[in-house]
Amino acid sequence: MDELIEKIKKGELKMYELDDFTKDVNKAAEIRRKYLMEIFNIELSKIGEYSIDLNLTYKKNIENAIGCVQIPLGIAGPLLINGEFAKGNFFVPLATTEGALVASVNRGCSILTSSGGVQAKVIDDKMTRAPLFKVSGMKRGLEIIGWIKEHYEDLKEKFQEGSRHLQLKSIKPWLIGTNLWLRIEAETGDAMGMNMVTIASERMARYIIEHNSDLSLVALSGNLCTDKKPGSINWLLGRGKSVIAEAFIERKILENRLKVTPREIVDVNNRKNILASAFAHAYGLNAQIANIVAAIFLATGQDAGQLTESSMGITYAEETGEGLYLSVYLPSLEVGTVGGGTHLPTQREALRLIGCEGGGEKPGNNAKKLAEVIASTCLAGELSLLSALAKNELAKAHEKLGRAKTK
Repeated sequence: MDELIEKIKKGELKMYELDDFTKDVNKAAEIRRKYLMEIFNIELSKIGEYSIDLNLTYKKNIENAIGCVQIPLGIAGPLLINGEFAKGNFFVPLATTEGALVASVNRGCSILTSSGGVQAKVIDDKMTRAPLFKVSGMKRGLEIIGWIKEHYEDLKEKFQEGSRHLQLKSIKPWLIGTNLWLRIEAETGDAMGMNMVTIASERMARYIIEHNSDLSLVALSGNLCTDKKPGSINWLLGRGKSVIAEAFIERKILENRLKVTPREIVDVNNRKNILASAFAHAYGLNAQIANIVAAIFLATGQDAGQLTESSMGITYAEETGEGLYLSVYLPSLEVGTVGGGTHLPTQREALRLIGCEGGGEKPGNNAKKLAEVIASTCLAGELSLLSALAKNELAKAHEKLGRAKTK
């Protein structure tokens, strides 16, 4: 090990070459840690304490590995969900360092479960990629759009040839001057599908250029997808899973257990979540959807970068004669149960906890089940936080559960 560290110091060996050189990512990570500890005179021993075999991450999840960071993992539940795919009581894993979050969601789960549970449904499912082509002008751009419509079945065959779980749904063209975007929409089974759709889109783009040699591909990802950025196109058209979760809570349950009335919840939601968010031009008309989505993403091995669009959502509340109607809508929830970080041991166990590990009995079922669980858990978090805000208890809860002194 010392010999290899000296080679790195002399520039004879690059740190990224250690994986292939040692044939063991765990060993390579240990050498990198020791090198960093020596040159910076710091201690990194805790980063080196982990249960994951880093060889599982090779050419899949991480490069230049030095170890793992650990995030506390809690559960909220039971949460009764009456979805199309998620049915029954669920204990939901939440990985977070924010005190009071799990307690807040847990309280919401208790109220919703005692009120008959949550209705949840995935109303749309598609992953997108939007390659950008350069055309000579408007006339040629419109000709290409016509050619794509005429050859849709050929393009579909070329797109789908890489995977039996990949299903092309549509190709939507957008033309501005000499720029032609093709927003490709596809179902990807239980995979979140970004890599799958990217590879298939490149295959389709090559086919288009082979038959239209005057075109050039400017960028395989033309930012009209839109990936890992908040945007109105995903807000309106959706990306990944578009999900609705809703529940009805009786007035007496709200008043006896949360000490709030339906009207108080509706008032806070209208003024805070709807009006203030609209005034701020936010892509989140909600209280804390990002908190819940992030915590489940980290627990289950989702792509954390896609939290940006996955946490966009609207919380809607309405007073009825008998109590409170509450719903959340997530237009762009990008999740999967295979691929990415979902294969790692701890993440697989978290998915196992909610019955979403690996592929479903029918391709896509487990990913949709996970989406329904996430949306339902977001609803629990919204209910709990809205009631805390209505009673002016937010700061008190964080002081109690988020600011304890450490020894």
